[in-house]
Amino acid sequence: MVMCKLISYKITTICVALFLLISLPTVYLSAQKKLKKELPNIVYILADDLGYGDVSIYNAEGKIQTPNIDGLAKQGMRFTDAHTTSSVCTPSRYSILTGRYPWRSRLPVGVLRGYSRTLIDEGQATIGELLKTSGYHTAVVGKWHLGLDWVPKEAFKDSVNPANRLYGILDEMNPDHIDFTKAPIHGPKTQGFDYSFILPASLDMPPYCYLENDVLTELPTGYTAGNKLESGYTGPFWRAGLMTPSFDFYNVLPLFTNKAIGFIKKESIHKNPFFLYFAMPAPHTPWVPTKDYIGKSKAGEYGDYVQMVDDAVGRVLHVLDSMGLSKNTIVVFASDNGPYWRENFVQQFNHKAAGPFRGMKGDAFEGGHRVPFIVRYPGKIEAGSVSNATTTLANLMATTAELLGNHSLKFQTEDSYSVLPILTGKSKEAIDQPAVVHFSSKGFYAIRKGSWKLITSLGSGGMSAPVEIKAKPGEPIGQLFNLDTDIHEDHNLYLEYPEKVKELTDLLEKIKKAKTKTVK
Repeated sequence: MVMCKLISYKITTICVALFLLISLPTVYLSAQKKLKKELPNIVYILADDLGYGDVSIYNAEGKIQTPNIDGLAKQGMRFTDAHTTSSVCTPSRYSILTGRYPWRSRLPVGVLRGYSRTLIDEGQATIGELLKTSGYHTAVVGKWHLGLDWVPKEAFKDSVNPANRLYGILDEMNPDHIDFTKAPIHGPKTQGFDYSFILPASLDMPPYCYLENDVLTELPTGYTAGNKLESGYTGPFWRAGLMTPSFDFYNVLPLFTNKAIGFIKKESIHKNPFFLYFAMPAPHTPWVPTKDYIGKSKAGEYGDYVQMVDDAVGRVLHVLDSMGLSKNTIVVFASDNGPYWRENFVQQFNHKAAGPFRGMKGDAFEGGHRVPFIVRYPGKIEAGSVSNATTTLANLMATTAELLGNHSLKFQTEDSYSVLPILTGKSKEAIDQPAVVHFSSKGFYAIRKGSWKLITSLGSGGMSAPVEIKAKPGEPIGQLFNLDTDIHEDHNLYLEYPEKVKELTDLLEKIKKAKTKTVK
C-alpha cells in the first residue's frame, strides 16, 4: 500500500513538472504580450524654429491661431519653462535622441549640412534603441539634420579616412565625390529606427531629396539655383544645390504628414507599441504655405506656415482618435529652438514669435531656447494642467527609461532627468536635476538654476545684435539675470551678486565635467 502511494505521488509530481514545463513558456509569452500591449505608444512631434509666442495658448495677443496645438494642451499638460539644450537645430536634435548636452558631442558649436557626416557616434545610446528593448517599433519621419555617412565614389574612397581628416564632422562632403546609388553607411537605421523617411538636413539646404530606410527614393540628378537668396534667410528662401527631379518644396510638409499618418495606421494593427518621431521641417525657411493657407494668419507667410503646421498636428491627432489609439498613446509636442523672427517683423506684424522673451533663434537669451512643450497621456496626465517646472528636451531619455522600468546603465546619460513624476502629478520639479544648461549658436553657455540665469559672455551669442560685446575694464564679463523679476533679461546683475555668479560658474564647470548624475 505504501509502495503504491509512493509511486502515485511520484507520477503526480512528474505530471505537475511536465505541466509546468509546457505551460510556463506560454504563460511567460502571454505576460510579455500583455505588457507590450499595455505600454503606451509614443508620438513625438517636433516643430522646426517654432517660437513660444507662435502658439496661441501661450500667446493670446499673437497674430497666429493654433487650435489643434491648443486643444492638445487642454487635454494634457502644458509646460511654461521648457527649453532646448541649444538654440539651433542640429545640437538640439542630438540632445533629444541621446539625452546628452550637445557640447559633449564632436560638434560643440554649429550645425551640420546635407552632406555632413553623422554626428551620433557609433555605440552611443539613443531613444530609439531604448524603446526597442521593450519591443517598440520605432520610426523617424521628417527632417533628420544629424548627418549621414554618404558613400564616396571609388576614386574618392580614401577621402573619408579619419587619418587625413578631409571629411570630418565639420567638413561637408563634395557632392561630386558621393555615390548616390549606394545607401549611407550610418543614418537613422543604425541609430535606433526601424523605419525612416527623411530629408537629410533643413529644407533650405541641399541635397533636396528623400531617403526611405536610408535609401534614396530618387537620385538627385536635378539642380536648383536657389530661391530668394537676397531675403536674409526669410520667406521662400532656399540655397542652390542638387535636388531630385520631382522635388517640390511646397509639398514637403504635406508629404511628411502623410508618411507619419501612414506609419501610425500600419502600426495600429500590430500588438507591439510604436514610437514615432515626427520631425516637421516647418516653420523653418523656406516659408512655403500652400495656396489654401495663404492669408490664414495675420503674420504673413511665416504665420500662414505656422497655421499649416497646426493643421498637420491636427491630422495626426485625428488619426489617433479615429483609430482608437489616443487613450494609450503619449503625444509630445515641442520645438527644436526659438523662432527666426527679427525685430522688424515684430514691428511689421505686431506679433511676438518669442512671446515675452528677449532674443530669437541662435541666442543665449530666453527667446532662443524657451519653447512650447506639451504632453498628453489620457488618464495619466491631468487634462488642462500647467507646469512651471524647468526642463529640457534632453529629459526624454530618462523619462522614457522610467516609464519602461529600464534601469540599464547604458541609457543613464549625463544630462537626462525624468519628468514622469511631474507629468503624473507626484512632483513639481525634475528630481535631482542640478540645473539646466543652454548653448547658443556662437558657443555661449548659459546656466539656469531656480530664478537665476548666468550667461558666460556679453551679447546675444546668436543672431540678435549685438552678437558679442567685449567688456571694458571694470565692466561685467558675463550676464546675470533674475527671471522672476526680469523675464526680458534687461537688467544685468553680474556685478551686484558676485556670490551668485561664482555659484553658477562653479556648478556649470561641474556639469561640464560630469560623467554621471552625481552633480548636486
